Amino acid sequence: MVPLRIYRHLIPQLAAAARSPSAPKVAASASCAPRPISPLPALAMAAYGTGACADSKLLFRQLFEKESSTYTYLLADVGDPEKPAVLIDPVDRTVDRDLNLIKELGLKLIYAMNTHVHADHVTGTGLIKTKLPGAKSVISKASGAKADHSVEHGDKIYFGKLFLEVRATPGHTAGCVTYVTGDSPDQPSPRMAFTGDALIIRACGRTDFQGGSSDQLYQSVHSQIFSLPKDTLLYPAHDYKGFTVTTVEEEVAYNARLSRDKETFKTIMENLNLSYPKMIDVAVPANMVCGFQDPPSKV
Repeated sequence: MVPLRIYRHLIPQLAAAARSPSAPKVAASASCAPRPISPLPALAMAAYGTGACADSKLLFRQLFEKESSTYTYLLADVGDPEKPAVLIDPVDRTVDRDLNLIKELGLKLIYAMNTHVHADHVTGTGLIKTKLPGAKSVISKASGAKADHSVEHGDKIYFGKLFLEVRATPGHTAGCVTYVTGDSPDQPSPRMAFTGDALIIRACGRTDFQGGSSDQLYQSVHSQIFSLPKDTLLYPAHDYKGFTVTTVEEEVAYNARLSRDKETFKTIMENLNLSYPKMIDVAVPANMVCGFQDPPSKV
């Protein structure tokens, strides 16, 4: 959902421009003609603008799977005639819901992507590939998991004229990445970062299995996420308290773990005393092969 504050701060500016006698008049048929402001209840259906007169526009949806408290994110360039889309961190239980939404919105799914090898649910990427053969799976090369495309730090994943930048953010697992929207004028503003389990709103993912390291996670978040513009919108892979989105500025100030110094953070992480993940023995082997628990035998 697009935060209302993104729109509210524009309203006084638009009103002032409309009252100004020197305001330039634009023909209604011009490609950059101003559009009427939607009533507040409709704002949730709006797409992100991507710069003045840009051909591209981001459609964004945040979806939730309640059993594992997982967020799945759908992004599409609706300025492109084919409306190419990507799906981040799909869950096997909700694949039909997600694909139905994609069909309803007239999108073409290009990539089904994971931020890391999940331990608490089975990814939906494998199932998606059986239902939409044109879709390709994506995961980091460092994860060691199978996928159509293995990405590394600095790579860009394009869908239409929009793209996601890959930032390596290991620590929760050795193969975690954060996907960040671009920083050029034709990309979404403010920027958006899909942090997986590296950063959860006011917290972070555990570091006691799958090659985790609290020292590495602290470094990853501070160098790759907290270094983004302070108004960057952060979207985690999970939430257990009812939060949906945060910002870099908020987490730097209020994250109960990552706002501390590194030694305090490491002490906190060493004393979480969390229980063994109930799905890990099923989820990790399945997710290492793109979500297929019994991968097809080679011919």
